[in-house]
Amino acid sequence: MVNGTAKLKALISVYNKLGIVEFGEKLTQAGFELVSTGGTYNVLTNDGGLPVRQVSEITGSPEILDGRVKTLHPIIYAGLLARRDSAEHMGELTKQGIDPIDLVVVNLYPFVATINRPDVTLADALENIDIGGPTMLRAAAKNFPSVAVVVDPDDYGWVAEKLSGSGLTIEERRRLAAKAFSHVAVYDAAVASYLTVSSPEDDLPDNLAIGLTKVAGLRYGENPHQRGALYTLSGKSSGGIASAQQLHGRELSFNNLMDADAAWRTVSDYADPTVAVIKHANPCGLATDDDLTKAYQRAYEGDSISAFGGIVGYNRTVTAAAAEAMGPVFYEVVVAPGYEPAALEILEKKRNLRILSVEQESGATAYDVRPLTGGILVQTPDVIDEDPAAWQVVTQRAPTEAELEDLAFAWTAAKHIKSNAIVFAKNRALVGMGAGQPNRVVSVHLSQRTAGEKAKGSVLASDAFFPFPDNIELAAEAGVTAIVQPGGSIRDEEVIAAADKHNLAMVFTGVRHFRH
Repeated sequence: MVNGTAKLKALISVYNKLGIVEFGEKLTQAGFELVSTGGTYNVLTNDGGLPVRQVSEITGSPEILDGRVKTLHPIIYAGLLARRDSAEHMGELTKQGIDPIDLVVVNLYPFVATINRPDVTLADALENIDIGGPTMLRAAAKNFPSVAVVVDPDDYGWVAEKLSGSGLTIEERRRLAAKAFSHVAVYDAAVASYLTVSSPEDDLPDNLAIGLTKVAGLRYGENPHQRGALYTLSGKSSGGIASAQQLHGRELSFNNLMDADAAWRTVSDYADPTVAVIKHANPCGLATDDDLTKAYQRAYEGDSISAFGGIVGYNRTVTAAAAEAMGPVFYEVVVAPGYEPAALEILEKKRNLRILSVEQESGATAYDVRPLTGGILVQTPDVIDEDPAAWQVVTQRAPTEAELEDLAFAWTAAKHIKSNAIVFAKNRALVGMGAGQPNRVVSVHLSQRTAGEKAKGSVLASDAFFPFPDNIELAAEAGVTAIVQPGGSIRDEEVIAAADKHNLAMVFTGVRHFRH
């Protein structure tokens, strides 16, 4: 090799020191000369007693700027980027007295952990943006046929075994390189997300970096023939189901997570104590009450048949009384910001019930992302401040105070039901709903059928305008007394006239809440 040495060189610079001494020992035994920097050098020499050369010894340049500049040097990057199959490249290394580097072991500064600290400052975040690490990873990964690159401590064992034996195959090197590029991409996406300051003019930028980190494999996807996994978004955590803590129960499935997310989104949209029962991502039961146990009971009674096998969401700490009330019904998952110790003891008696605890402060994510063939649809979340007192009364009769309270409850519920969405509500509880129908009349029919006698004296919310007055006629026949809808149809006058004919109060919000 160059400069009269036959040893292979391994450049090691890691923030996460887990397993690095053992890996260094195996590399030394395999004939590698170790080259390292700062903290990693100290761990390898002091803790491991290994022979290691400093990067500064190789480059002839000291670490400067508090360690910000240590590996950024032509001698390092020439050693990484030189193609071993190029006589010209290797001749240049010989001419310059530079040794090739054969292995790079790097993991990066904890940027994501830093920005998730509650007391983090901009200076803290900037100091934890790694520059040399990603640069080394990219250089090594680009030249993977000649330079192996390891970014994940979980790979130390098998890589060391391969290097001690027949060596890494080109396919294994390629997989390691792809892993390194992915690691850097997710890291950079977190940095970009943190530094992005959204405004109404540029909240959907021309280039959008979204990094995903796998946190769990699932038994399968939506159906047994599909594969599935759970990923979290890189960057600052917004909490939510992806970061929930499972306190009890079997492994969560793809559908469990989808429904748990629907439950959490729904109850999080209410300020007062609220309980939702979710089936196939739609609330089939939903109620608000100062007494959490009553809120659960009323949510369950909204559709007790559909509740079986559902998911229950709370926006308050689950009490022992509420947990006791859930006892007779089989549920797949319960999700809440917390549980009284006695409540947890009661719920844990159900072996198959999965119990999730979610951060109360978790808010909406920056983007609502939907995959489609060949691309991604991105929109800002459906979050908007709405004041029921500002809604436009369009009928001869204005809603009573009690009706307006129920209309506000129903209008929020409609946001979380698949369009075309119709909600019947009474006393701040869902008594009937129609979801995902190709026309709104069918959704009204379904709401009426579920509500039965409870429809009398209820209010109705529609996530979009009524195109024809037949919906109003059907609602009046069911016993609905007040309606909230966006308005904006070319037949609004006919719809209003139908409401007046039946002495219904109706308000227009001017806002639509489709959810596909």
